[in-house]
This record gives sequence, structure tokens and C-alpha cells, in this order.
Amino acid sequence: MQQLTRFNVRVYGLLINELQQVLVADEVFANGIRATKFPGGGLELGEGLRECLAREFKEETGINVTVAEHFYTTDFFQPSFLDNNSQIISVYYLCQSAEWQNIKTSDKKFDFEVVPGKEAESFRWVPVKDLQHETTITLPIDKVVVDLLSGLSAHSK
Repeated sequence: MQQLTRFNVRVYGLLINELQQVLVADEVFANGIRATKFPGGGLELGEGLRECLAREFKEETGINVTVAEHFYTTDFFQPSFLDNNSQIISVYYLCQSAEWQNIKTSDKKFDFEVVPGKEAESFRWVPVKDLQHETTITLPIDKVVVDLLSGLSAHSK
């Protein structure tokens, strides 16, 4: 096993709109790696999980969210794919917002100009029932969450 020196706590939101679509973010990192993931980001020192998620949503989408109930926390070892020294711990919450229609979204994946060395992000709505077929979901922990959401969707029919 690789030598790890720290934990990296990430907090992500599952925003499901009235049309039973979940918001996903298509992102390119400064190193050129592309990922489709759920909106959210890194916990800052002195910040609570819910506070972090509300801040991340505001920064990324421009909207305010209500962080509702806890959905999932990583229960397996996951090294960071961006930082060789970190173990990732991700916490997911269901979110709500009356402002969901104000998020600038696209039907096209990675709908932005890629500039070497710069990060970029765009958002899409994906029907929850189709999420398990969304082949671009990148992060291993997000894939577990997709399976859990897909199971919920199947039970709600």
C-alpha cells in the first residue's frame, strides 16, 4: 500500500429536482483529468459538513441549497486519484432548493472550453432512473452512490 500522510474530507450534494433528475458536474482539473461527479468539494478547517456543502453549492452553481438528510459516507479505503498522499473520505447529503432552475446547465457533457492548466466545470441534469447508465461517472465513491440512488429509484416505481 502507498504511504499516505493525510485524510481529505469531501462533501457532496445530491440535488434531485421535481422532474426526478439529479445534478451532476462535468469537470476538468488543472492537470487535465476529466471527471463527472456530484457537486461539492473539500471540507475546510473549522467548517462543518453541512456548512461546507452549502458553501460549495453557492460557489459552484450560484444557488442556495438546504442540506437535508445524510445519504452515504465512504465505508471503504479510497486513495485520492489527484493526490498520492491522501485518503479520501466522502460524505453525501440529499439537498433541496427552490432555486434549482437557476443553475446554468447544458445537455452536452463537458460543455466548456478546455484551457491547459485551468479548471473548468459545467452542469447537467440526469434522470435518476438513467443514472446507472451514465458511463462518465468517474469517482469510485460516486459510483457506489449511483448504485444506491438507482436502487432507491427502482423501489419508488
